[in-house]
Amino acid sequence: MELVTNSKKVESKRNQRKPLPKIKFSTFLKYLFVITLSLLMVIPFIWMLSSSFKAESEIFGIPIQWIPETFYWSNYVEVWTRVPFHLYYLNTLKITVITVILNVLTSSMAGYAFAKVRFPERDKLFFLYIATMMIPYQVMMIPQFMLMSELGLVNNHLSLILLGAFNPFGVFLFRQFFLSIPDELLEAARIDGLNEFGIYLKIILPLSKPAIASLVIFSFMHTWNDFLGPLIYLTSDHLYTIQLGIQHFITEYNTEYALLMGAAVSAIIPTIIVFFLAQDHFVKGIASSGIKG
Repeated sequence: MELVTNSKKVESKRNQRKPLPKIKFSTFLKYLFVITLSLLMVIPFIWMLSSSFKAESEIFGIPIQWIPETFYWSNYVEVWTRVPFHLYYLNTLKITVITVILNVLTSSMAGYAFAKVRFPERDKLFFLYIATMMIPYQVMMIPQFMLMSELGLVNNHLSLILLGAFNPFGVFLFRQFFLSIPDELLEAARIDGLNEFGIYLKIILPLSKPAIASLVIFSFMHTWNDFLGPLIYLTSDHLYTIQLGIQHFITEYNTEYALLMGAAVSAIIPTIIVFFLAQDHFVKGIASSGIKG
């Protein structure tokens, strides 16, 4: 009988609900601050999306009507038909994809050399290369243009691709990530007969998915949204990127905001897709790239 009563007491204790953990006031304030900041960052995008479906006269109405009474789908049709927007899209996609691929290749190779290959003055050379990140783009703009002009690459997509294919930040990101890979793994590969390029190709790259995803996101967003570079090097309309093509909706006397917002919404879709596809590896890459200095 005593055993039965004890077991009933144990079961009753288990069935009792555990009290909910108390949330500290400081934690509540942190969450409130983060949520408020997130809403402030999202609101402009919501307004842009809402405005892209409105008539021109409804966009700046007060108070703001977040959900239009009538959805003007014709805004998007006009964006893609009035100007060769599909051509701008393809140009931007071509430049961005090639630039991202070259950026990943050059940055990963240089990062591997600076992290795992021993050669004289390696660390000093790495410091000098990373120091170029502190030089403002406005300082390099004219010399770069003169160089591209001498090479005959002005008004050519190749100029933008070459200038974007080398990135000191990418080298830094990969070097920091490669430092977290044990040297014993590479020594075992060398004993098995692999040369440095074989180690890079068969061991390093398969382990570098987080760093690759991080650089892909940064490089894709920078190249896709670049306005100043195409403005400097491209003069022909059929070579324009999206950022230059959007300017067709801004004239000297009028700005068609509904079409402008529709073009902007169309332009940000690829960046959102790339981020969501690579976000898991992106978080891992950012976390692991700072393990060793």
